[in-house]
Amino acid sequence: MVISRSRFLAAAGAGMLGFATRGRARAADDFDPATTATRQALRVLLGRGTAVAQGPDRFAFNGRIYRGTFTQTSDGSVVNLVDLEAYLYSVVPREMSPAWPSAAMQAQAICSRTYVLQRSNPRRAYDVVPSELDQVYGGCASESPAARAAVDATAGSVLRYAGAFAYALYSSCCGGHTEASSDAWNGPSFAYLMGVSCPYCTASPYYRWQRTLPLATVASAFTAQLAPIGALTDVRLGAIDPSGRAKTVELDAGGASEFVMASRFRLSVGARTVPSLLITKMGLMNDSPASPAQEPGTLAITGGGLGHGVGLCQWGARGMALAGHRASDILAFYFPGTDVGHDCRRKR
Repeated sequence: MVISRSRFLAAAGAGMLGFATRGRARAADDFDPATTATRQALRVLLGRGTAVAQGPDRFAFNGRIYRGTFTQTSDGSVVNLVDLEAYLYSVVPREMSPAWPSAAMQAQAICSRTYVLQRSNPRRAYDVVPSELDQVYGGCASESPAARAAVDATAGSVLRYAGAFAYALYSSCCGGHTEASSDAWNGPSFAYLMGVSCPYCTASPYYRWQRTLPLATVASAFTAQLAPIGALTDVRLGAIDPSGRAKTVELDAGGASEFVMASRFRLSVGARTVPSLLITKMGLMNDSPASPAQEPGTLAITGGGLGHGVGLCQWGARGMALAGHRASDILAFYFPGTDVGHDCRRKR
């Protein structure tokens, strides 16, 4: 799940989260599964391609089989009309390993269900996209028995705060402390998204990591910022937020320097190159016999975690489940003050 600052601010301000409409807007008398289906349903924008019905509730699209039916927007994009729970059958095992404990997958199912219901809006041509920009959705081939069981066990359950849907974000590994949403995106604060210390995600391969990259790679990504000050000679950490994540990065040109937002630095050099902003050390490597494999001008970065770190830590959920905690315990830990309730809009 990837969330940008602009999307976060728009979501917080609007109260109903979503994307700009693509294709034509639906007329009031058009079929909309969110209002006419016998159960809660949604619309997933699959994109351009050819869709062919495979029966009353299956269709093929670009080599994959999907549940539900489909429509097309005016620009030819295919939109999957699918029951919410059936959608989650595919999402949960793509967002979390189906080999993980059931309590962790149930927590994931509740987060994923809440995430969708925040975005359902009949005034738009679709609700979500099937990638990490929302949630990864791959149709029937992505389903697993364990994930279906987790979805069925939590059917209709959502995360609530003060009677409304909570902002149910999640990422792979927090590295030991989740991030406050206000620090991650410079937006409004939410009492249940202020960040918590997490001792449960130490088994993640991304709990601690080290990366190296040529200084020239950084220089090429920030030519405009470096033009007024000269050639890049070093890169250092700037401001740090309360969770330990970098807020700014200093580009040093040998006496003069320029500060850039750490989030921009990460995206510019690659989100997998710098897996998270929980960076503990950054600087030019010493050219010494101790590091003969490194080229001169190599930047070394040490840190922890994978992803934005806001909300549920998925590896932490796994650790809590292995320790015997229930899905409700996991969600209460990562979203303090929330409760698990039933979606009152779900039709029977």
